[in-house]
Parts: sequence; C-alpha cells; structure tokens
Amino acid sequence: MNWQYKPSLLALSVILLSACASQPTHNERVAELETVPSAWQQLPSSDKALAVEDNWLQQLHDPQVFTLVEQALAHNQAILQAGYDVAIKEQQLIAAGADLWPSLDLSTRASRSKDNRPVSYNNASSASLELSYEVDLWGKLSASERQANLEYLAEKATFAQSKQQLVADVVAGWFDVITNHKLLELYKQREQNAEKNLDIIESGYRQGLNEALDVYLARNELNTERSNIAAQQATLTKSIRDLERLTGQYPTGALSVSADLPLLDSAIPLGLPSELITRKPELMASWYQLLSTDAGLAYAHKQRFPSLNLSASISDGTDRVSDLFSPSSLAWSLLGSISMPIFEGGRLKANEEQARLNVKRQEQAYLATLYDAFNDVETAISQEQALKVRYEKTLEAQENAITAEALAFEQYQSGLVTYTTVLDAQDRSFNAQSSVIELKNQLIINRINLHIALGGDFSEANSEVAEQ
Repeated sequence: MNWQYKPSLLALSVILLSACASQPTHNERVAELETVPSAWQQLPSSDKALAVEDNWLQQLHDPQVFTLVEQALAHNQAILQAGYDVAIKEQQLIAAGADLWPSLDLSTRASRSKDNRPVSYNNASSASLELSYEVDLWGKLSASERQANLEYLAEKATFAQSKQQLVADVVAGWFDVITNHKLLELYKQREQNAEKNLDIIESGYRQGLNEALDVYLARNELNTERSNIAAQQATLTKSIRDLERLTGQYPTGALSVSADLPLLDSAIPLGLPSELITRKPELMASWYQLLSTDAGLAYAHKQRFPSLNLSASISDGTDRVSDLFSPSSLAWSLLGSISMPIFEGGRLKANEEQARLNVKRQEQAYLATLYDAFNDVETAISQEQALKVRYEKTLEAQENAITAEALAFEQYQSGLVTYTTVLDAQDRSFNAQSSVIELKNQLIINRINLHIALGGDFSEANSEVAEQ
C-alpha cells in the first residue's frame, strides 16, 4: 500500500464510523415500549402483591399426576421437537461464531502421467496450506454472532414456555377426566333413580292409582338417562385418549384415574405487572426476538462498509511426495485486500430498509405479546372471582334442588302434583349437581391458566434453570 492513499482511506474510515455511530440505539428505539401499570386492575384492595410462587404442581399432592407430567415431558412428540429446535439453534450459533476465527485449509494433489514419445513417466505432487481471516473492522461479524445468540436465547425461552404449557395441558386433561368420570357417576345415579321411579309408577298404575301417561313419561325418562350415559361414556373415553396423547402414548382409552376434584379456594400470589416482563418465558422469547432483529439491522447496515481480508499460504510442489514441504523449496505468500461495494443497484440499501422495517414490525409484535400477557392475567383474576361467586350460589341451588326433587316425588305419590312437576324438579336437581361439578373443574382450570399467565413455573428446579 502506498502512503499517498493513507489520508483518503483514513478520511473514509472516519466517515463510515460516523455513519455507524449515527444509527439509533436499541434503547432509543424501544424506550416507550414498557408502559406497565403499577398494579393489577382486578386485584382486590385488601390483597397484597406477593411474589409469584413457583412449584405450583406440588400443590395437587397426587402421585399419578406427577407421573403423567414426567411421561409427557419425556415422551410428548411436540415437546421433543421443540427441544431439537433449541439444539439446532445452538449449532447455528456455533457456526456464526466460527466466522470470527481464522480458517485454515490444507489441500494436496498427486498425479502420474505417461508420455509415449519417448516413453516416460512423470510424477507430480503438490500441497498447500492456506490461512484466511476477515478482520471484523466494523463489528459486522460480531453483529451476526449476536443475532444468532439472541435467536438461540429466544428459542430456549420458547421451549421453556412450551414445557409450562404442556404441564398445564396435562394437569387440565387429568382434571377433565375426573370431571367426566364424576358426571358419568351422576348419570348412572339418575338412571337408578329413574328405574326406581318407573317401578313405583308402574306398580301404582296396575293398582289404578296412576295414569298411563305417567308410565310413558317415566319410561321416556329412563331411556333418556341411558342415552346420556352412553354419550358421557364416549366423552370420558375421548378425554382419556387426549390425556394419553399428551403423555406421548398410544391412545388406548384405558388409563384409570381415581381422584376427586379439589376446591382451590386459597389465594394465589399475583406479584406485580412489571415482574411479568422478566418472568414469563413467552415475553422473554419475544424480547430476545426483538433484540435479534435489531442485531440483524446492524448487520445489514454494516454490509455497506469495506471488508478487510488477510490471507497467507505455504505451498510446495515436487515429483516425490516425500520431498513435500522441504525447507529449501517452500513457497509462501501474504495478501491483504480491502473490498467495498460501490454499486449494487440499491440491493444493500433495500436490505437495510427491510431489516429496519422488520425491527419496527417486531416492536409491535412484542407490544402485542406484552399486552396479551397482561390481558390473560387480568381475565384470569376476574374470572376466578366470578367463578367463586357462581360456585357458592350453585352449591346453595343444589341443596335446594335436591330437597325439592324429593318433596316433589312425595307430593306426586300423595296426588298433590302431576308427574311433569316431578320431572321438572329432577331436571333442576340434575342441572344443579352437574353445574357444581363443572364449576369446580372450571375453577381448577382457571387457576392453572392463571399460574401460566403469571409465568409461575411448575417446579422449582425448572425455575432455577430458566433463571440461569
């Protein structure tokens, strides 16, 4: 390089570095993103914002659900795919980081030829060792590695969220099986009551105490209950198969679940909205993805800068392989080159603009994920409050309906009311009893959804790994 070109190259470097420094920083770009309320809107004024607790799965105290969760984490095909996605991103990160290191290549060649005039044989062997290195003058390669690293972190956070959701789905599926089993028992109990009522009504009809219409209504009620049992049995089998598929097993429908529906009436620590940003894996994944697109913008911008490449090679050629790399015959070369795009038809500028728009788009995607997360928590809190009120009122309605059902049948036997009044009382009693079962399940499912919405992990061990 001639010294007369150094002032112009220095001036060019200053201009390019100034252009790079004028790029808006990421903190300036997303300074207004985190508009977070100080407390949950649906949080009762008497409740304190205690820190969210992990290890919520242990609150169930049932070995079977623990076993099902372990099977799902080990054999569920979707979660295994997500784990492989993390491993792929890790290898992509290693590949991106390799660009920051020099590359060393060894090539050898051996040939043998024959000349017929006169007959002679020629041997030729050659070997070369080449070292090449691109100087990361503007941080272009570092930006590429940073982008790959952030994509890897985003994939890990997505994997953590997928595991939490899988555990929630398994627990919810387990309680769905219990709920459907409870409803099936209720249907069978109603069938027994219908059979008993039919026997009493037919006996009274033979004695001339009841009308034929009552007999037909009682028979219709019994057939309806048997039809409901068949339908509920199919629903129960389907819920069992769904649970078996979540655990990665063949859906035989033969899983046996024997447990009761607990009433989860204890308060759950809700924490602060600001804590949700760094606790929930889904939000962390979206944040890492935003930082990744920002690193992609830096990489696209620095593609317009000059590239400085250094290369060195050692080579030798001889007619015998044993003489290769002899000190007296080695040839070497050193080469430094600078290349800079001058005219690309607007391609590099368009790539940078595309990367900038991608950052803007990802900012909105992060905002949408953030406010959706807040909405999930607020909705789950208000839903739990409403479900508790509904459960208490339905529990009272169940007691009244059961009493009314028994009283209606006694009055029917005394001739005070018609059998349609008995059927109406029985329907009200059944609706109240089935509603109590379903509301208990809804309270449990909503509690599980609230744990997931708050970013609470299902075990302390997984929480510690996620923090690391």
